[in-house]
Amino acid sequence: MAEATVSATTSDEFLVGLARVGDRASLEELFRRHAGVAYRVAYRLLGQEHDARDAVQDGMLKAMTHLEGFDGRSGFRTWLIRIVYNAALDAGRKRRRRPTIGLTDGDNGGVEPSINDDPTLGLQRQDLMASLGAALDKLSPENRETFILFAEAGCSYKEIAAIQDKPIGTIMSRLHYARQKLQTYLEGVEGL
Repeated sequence: MAEATVSATTSDEFLVGLARVGDRASLEELFRRHAGVAYRVAYRLLGQEHDARDAVQDGMLKAMTHLEGFDGRSGFRTWLIRIVYNAALDAGRKRRRRPTIGLTDGDNGGVEPSINDDPTLGLQRQDLMASLGAALDKLSPENRETFILFAEAGCSYKEIAAIQDKPIGTIMSRLHYARQKLQTYLEGVEGL
């Protein structure tokens, strides 16, 4: 089968249609578009690069093999993030969450390093990320997961509700509580 020409402006829904009939380039484009956000969510949920990459790989494999199950009630991005989110939660249940490392340690999953050559700024950023990680770890799992979907994935309340299969009011409440607690935990942290 001849593969269709895929561009950055092609809609996810159109690409899903092509991927369902075997267009590999469309499937690759869908995953390329959303791999970064999927990784950031998995990384924040699991705290380790290797575990996050495994969860993303598991989630993307599940999505690829169950693409026919995508019914379009939510956007493809939301559907994929939900699958990766669940894969990360499964991985976390199999192995307790390890301490979070800074986003500048090792391969950072696409996060751009600072272009400023001042080494103290890099250390400050590492300290801030460590403080944020520690504060996130103090939240309840439900509030932490909701906040991660909001802050790392940029999901709307509606998308988070779909991913977590909860009412929007619950999502709003969790985010409100998470923000309050994070503000309290991060009070006095230099650089914020």
